[in-house]
Amino acid sequence: MQQIRDAQTAPAALPQATRMAASTWGLLCLLGLIWGGSFFFARIAVAAVPPFTLVLLRVGLAALALQIYIAGRHGIYDVFAKRWRQFLLLGLINNAIPHTLIFLGQTQIGAGLAAILNATTPVWTVLIANVLTSDERLSAMKIAGCLLGLGGTAVLIGPSAFTGLSPESGVPLWALLLPVGAAISYGFAAIYGKGFRDLAPPVTAAGQMTASTVIMLPASLMLDRPWELAMPGLPVIAAILALALISTAYGYILYFRILGRAGATNASLVTLLVPPSAVLLGFLFLGETLHTADLAGMALIALGLIVLDGRLVRALMTG
Repeated sequence: MQQIRDAQTAPAALPQATRMAASTWGLLCLLGLIWGGSFFFARIAVAAVPPFTLVLLRVGLAALALQIYIAGRHGIYDVFAKRWRQFLLLGLINNAIPHTLIFLGQTQIGAGLAAILNATTPVWTVLIANVLTSDERLSAMKIAGCLLGLGGTAVLIGPSAFTGLSPESGVPLWALLLPVGAAISYGFAAIYGKGFRDLAPPVTAAGQMTASTVIMLPASLMLDRPWELAMPGLPVIAAILALALISTAYGYILYFRILGRAGATNASLVTLLVPPSAVLLGFLFLGETLHTADLAGMALIALGLIVLDGRLVRALMTG
């Protein structure tokens, strides 16, 4: 917690952006599409590759791609040497923990539902920012948005608590809670990541991916014993490459660029755009369906995020 607070008072920190330019909104929409695809690719890959090993492949291949792309520019190795501890913490809370929780959850739930649950990230970001920062405090509108988002999460999770834990009677409750845990971890990461705004986005992305690889390597070796796994088929290999190179390496370059321009709360709004992409891809290619409660929960979360953002509400009030 202290390290996350310290990141907010770093000399290089920039003032919190309260409004996003049109170009930043364009980047946010592109990132929403890319990260929506990550749930789709993960759902394909996790059927053949255990979660810990899948996370290792995702972050390891992304780290390699980013290192090749940067090719020693931006003083990257000096930055790594000076700030390796900060990168380890960022990699833990922004990759290792949330990716593992999501992939474990996706062994039981579809890409669309996982993305919807993960869409609570801005709610947790706002609540965490209120405690750990001085420039992103709660307001009446933010409180209303949080309540709507949490209500949507309750709608999504609530029924499974009463339908039992077996596959025949309903989705296991733990599988629904894991993406929510990932969203909370992402909330802490969004706040902590503000302390890296003095670095070029590719450097921050490469640093956290390299650190995440170091964290996930022993976990994969000890828990999954990947050398005993069968070689996956071409569709799974393609999904892993897309997950690592597009959704992760390129996706996090975009994310840190948005975070540097617009701040933690605005950057976390990308999760409003992720579920529609994941739901559409899951419906078209994986045969996934959503129930009425799922759609109602997504609607409440979306409404909560719109209220959190505030732009549409202010436009309606002043119009």
